[in-house]
Amino acid sequence: MLYRTVRPLLFALDPETAHGLSLKSLDVLARLGAASLLASPAPPLPVRVMGLDFPNPVGLAAGLDKNGEHIDGLAALGFGFLEVGAVTPRPQPGNPKPRLFRIPEAEALINRLGFNNRGVDVLAENLRRSRYRGVLGVNVGKNFDTPNERAADDYVACLRHVYPYASFVTANVSSPNTKDLRSLQQPGGLDALLAALTAERDALAKRYGNRVPLAIKIAPDIDDAGIEAIADRVAARGIDAVIATNTTVSREGVGHLPASREQGGLSGAPLKALATAVVAKLRRALPASVAIIGVGGIASASDAREKLDAGANLLQLYTALVYRGPGLVGEIVSGLATPGNAR
Repeated sequence: MLYRTVRPLLFALDPETAHGLSLKSLDVLARLGAASLLASPAPPLPVRVMGLDFPNPVGLAAGLDKNGEHIDGLAALGFGFLEVGAVTPRPQPGNPKPRLFRIPEAEALINRLGFNNRGVDVLAENLRRSRYRGVLGVNVGKNFDTPNERAADDYVACLRHVYPYASFVTANVSSPNTKDLRSLQQPGGLDALLAALTAERDALAKRYGNRVPLAIKIAPDIDDAGIEAIADRVAARGIDAVIATNTTVSREGVGHLPASREQGGLSGAPLKALATAVVAKLRRALPASVAIIGVGGIASASDAREKLDAGANLLQLYTALVYRGPGLVGEIVSGLATPGNAR
């Protein structure tokens, strides 16, 4: 496959530089109709979740295309859905570079990007101009300098801007790279945020004649009582889905590797078991009507099957794409669609 040839060249570059170059190259190939050089088409494996019809359950996690600048290129890789962002109301540069680190020995990444993005106005315009007509999620957050007591204002502002273009909207309350953001997962703060979002969603649904599902994205570093408290608030406020999980601050399994000393969230293979355990706990705590999107360490059809068996309805990829390449999407969908493996 082409990616196996170019990966050593990409890995010779700074990770963030390689990330940008890869997306720009993908855009060019997609415009030329040559995306098949990178990925084989994914077979149909339709699923209906949150009242939405997905051609297959394997999606792109937020964070890879923060500003919605590469949607059409990414759509050519066979994903069942895409999620862009995280976006904040105002543009912000994020944390100082370097802020993205590979751990090849563990097929993992550490990032401390810090919600770097060009602001919700730019993202909304990119969504408006996109030709993509599949299922599109938008991940929203707060600006780093917005105090938590006013965080709901930022999330609601983003929801208003992206509502006409989004299939679903995710409130990201779990990035470890914005100071104190994860405290929004505590019951009081979370309940107030979800109340504000659902009230605004209901008003927007009347305005546009279309109810857009809401999701929240949670951390893997939550104890059982915390998971149950989140599930309680999600069910009570009519949230449609939980994305489990974001990156972890744990370094279990990679603590002996030099790059593990970098601050930030760890993703990839070392996160798999922890994220799957959270999915299973959520499934037991949530009503069946609330969907779970499983993400964290999925690098094969077998990994995907584990998340589905634990209770996920949909899946998302990110870090494994860096190590395995874009052909992984079709590989996983094909594996799940094979008799004996399909859900």
